[in-house]
Amino acid sequence: MSLQRLIVIMALAAPAMLGAVQHATAQTPSTAQPRQPLRYARPRIEINPAPLLHRRCVDWYELQYRPSGTVLYPQMRCWWVRG
Repeated sequence: MSLQRLIVIMALAAPAMLGAVQHATAQTPSTAQPRQPLRYARPRIEINPAPLLHRRCVDWYELQYRPSGTVLYPQMRCWWVRG
């Protein structure tokens, strides 16, 4: 085996060996405290309703004619009002 081939083989094998050494050291237990999972604060959502809005509703009863007979049926209509 020539010296050039030996150098090429060592150059190709060096990164693999360094990766194996780093991997092995990562597996050894450490004396440091174990990491706890990071806790993220929930995003704060502010809801600001429009000023002085309320619902105004009107309701009434309506006669509806059905095959079984006439029925008194409740109706309602609502809308938003300022003030």
